[in-house]
Parts: sequence; C-alpha cells; structure tokens
Amino acid sequence: MKLSGKTALITGGGTGIGLGIAQALAAEGCRVVVAGRRAEVVARAVAKTSAPVPMVARTVDVGDWASVEGLFDDVARTVGPVDILVNSAGTNTARRKLAELSLDDWDAMMKINCYGSFYCLRAVVPQMIQRRDGLIVNINSISGLRAGMLGGIGYNVSKFGVTALGISAAQETAEYGIRVTNVYPGEVDTPILEKRPTAVTAEHRARILRPEDVGAAVLMVACLPPRAHVPELSIKPTWQMFV
Repeated sequence: MKLSGKTALITGGGTGIGLGIAQALAAEGCRVVVAGRRAEVVARAVAKTSAPVPMVARTVDVGDWASVEGLFDDVARTVGPVDILVNSAGTNTARRKLAELSLDDWDAMMKINCYGSFYCLRAVVPQMIQRRDGLIVNINSISGLRAGMLGGIGYNVSKFGVTALGISAAQETAEYGIRVTNVYPGEVDTPILEKRPTAVTAEHRARILRPEDVGAAVLMVACLPPRAHVPELSIKPTWQMFV
C-alpha cells in the first residue's frame, strides 16, 4: 500500500485512461475521487472497482471554473486535501481538418483539454503550496509534442497548451515541493477512438496501449519519493514510431 493515506482527484476518471489510473492508484491504498461530467458513468466506475479504500464519485464540468472550484471545495471538505491531481478529461471531434472544424468543436476542445487543466491547477495549487507538497499529472498526448494529422489541428493546439501549462507550472511551484508531470501517451484503446474520422478496427485496437498501461506509468510517478521529479514521460505502443 505505497499510497496509503494519500488522496487523489482524477478528472475524466469514469472511463478510459482516467479510469485506468484511478484503479492503479486505488490498488495501492490511495483514496481516489473519480470526477466526470456524467454522474451515471462515474458512479458505475466506482461501483465496479474493488480497492482497499472505496473510491468516491463526483461530477464536474472541467470547462467551467465555478464547477471546478465547487468540486475542489467539496472534496477538501468531505474527503480531505488533494495530494495528487490527475488531469485526464479530454475530447476530440471526428471533423478535424481546418476547413471543416466547427467553431463549437474548437471551443469544446479548448475548454475541456486546455482550460480544464488550467482550472484544476488553479484550484489545487494554493492548498499544495500551503502544505509544501503535491503531485500534479497532466494526461497529455503525443499530439502535444508533435503536431500530426491524426489528432487534428484543434486537438493538437489544445494539447500543446497543456504542454506549456505543465512545464510552466512545474517551474513556478518547484520551490514549494510541488511536482508537475506531463504524460504523453500514444494511441490508447479508449472511448475517444469512437470520434476518429475512420472507424478503428479490432485488429488495430489489439495493437495499441490499454488504459492500465498508462495507469502503471502514472503509478510509478506517484510512488517516487518527494525528492524525485519526472517532468515529462512518453508512453506509446511498441510499433508506433516516435517521430
């Protein structure tokens, strides 16, 4: 139980990578708050996960500051101070090219992928500064390192924003013992694949990462001693080129 006594809040924790991370941390004794937009999804995730410490479900719209602020106030009051924040909420759209990307889809990606991470950092950093301790993990994407056609222009821009956010926040908060890690997964078998312009085959899904792979990587970061900081971590399917 390497994380016994710790509290983690995971946005986008009801499905996909977020759920994989929630399960990995909970298995090590961490109190995990799973937060997402859909109450029934986060409730189902909590109900089906067996862990030494039961997980807690909360709803939040990470693209809305008032909702984020209310979430962190509620968690601090009912669960305890957040030791580990994992920003895993994210979205994309099937219509990804510049000429066809709608303004609404652009705004949604900025709000959820980029603003959402900023809002959560803004909400949690003051309490971590007071305790002079804390870990923040931003689940980014290889699209946040290399702008390719696969992610699409809006997704790429939003993820590059998260890259800068994590690096800048790490520089600002290091003196308070706060560690910020950007994790850049390659292709992962999650529900976001349903938003691909072309349907993903079962054969392709079998070759890419699974949420628990990313969960294991985040668990490794979370279990490091406070003196050790991983600024950036990339994880990809073995066959996928890192170019």
